Amino acid sequence: MFADLHLHTRFSDGTYSPEELAGHAQRHGLSVIALTDHDSVEGCGAMTTACARLGLEFIAGAELTAEHDGAELHLLGYFLDTQHPRLLHELARFQGVRQNRIREMVARLNHLRVPLESEAVFALANCRSPGRPHVARALVQAGLCRTLDEAFDRFLKKHRPAWVPKFKMSATQAIALIHEAGGLAVMAHPGLNHNDRLIPQMAEAGLDGLECYHSRHSIAASEHYLGLAQKRALLVTGGSDCHGMNRGRPLIGSIHLPYRYVAILKERAAQRKARSATSTPDVPQPDTPTQPLRPGATEPPPPSCAAA
Repeated sequence: MFADLHLHTRFSDGTYSPEELAGHAQRHGLSVIALTDHDSVEGCGAMTTACARLGLEFIAGAELTAEHDGAELHLLGYFLDTQHPRLLHELARFQGVRQNRIREMVARLNHLRVPLESEAVFALANCRSPGRPHVARALVQAGLCRTLDEAFDRFLKKHRPAWVPKFKMSATQAIALIHEAGGLAVMAHPGLNHNDRLIPQMAEAGLDGLECYHSRHSIAASEHYLGLAQKRALLVTGGSDCHGMNRGRPLIGSIHLPYRYVAILKERAAQRKARSATSTPDVPQPDTPTQPLRPGATEPPPPSCAAA
């Protein structure tokens, strides 16, 4: 039995519906999948139904963008209560920031005499949590760029003329929010962050695990993070980070995380829920934007977990 615990659907910046993604998971021999859309649990209901129909085990999650000491981090929340009032409140606030960011990117494109409309991006996205890939798709759909890569290279990458920074809550507050909603907090793709110095600090702040296996981690990187996870008593996860056909090829199937890691995650999640049922921790409130966004285990990884 194998798992992929980092997947996206059209409810953020993926291209697959929950039903399509569950079908691909079954075809790739996966037994467990987690949905981790950006700043959204909107697709978890449909994914629960789709997985039940195909006999797949499903873990509800989300991916939050955070920062610590000036560095951007992505935190994966697993086993979230998708009806948790404060989680939904904060996600709605993050989604509003995302929508304003789309408007600002389009305004910058218009200033460059690129005739794209915000409503075209929102119509294409058709979700509450739009992102840059939707702007790129809209540019291609309108014939203003030939490919998604061109759209990013010309306009949307960091420091390109239509790039807009996004609001990020502090990592400690993101971890606290995930815990309050009954979840486990895992640092996504640490090998892409180039900030290993932050891992001990995040572990002290309550981080539960590291995504040791990822489609863009080499075997050496996976071994490295397995060692760090063992040293810091952190849980081990893995996922493909599949966004569907966003950048030319689907990644689902490139990571087959052995089920033993999922079993440990489930045990830890049950322990956390049991503790939270008997206590109410004082949870810090996430950062609130003050103004609109402006321009400006030591074992080697099994072969099935190597990057595709």
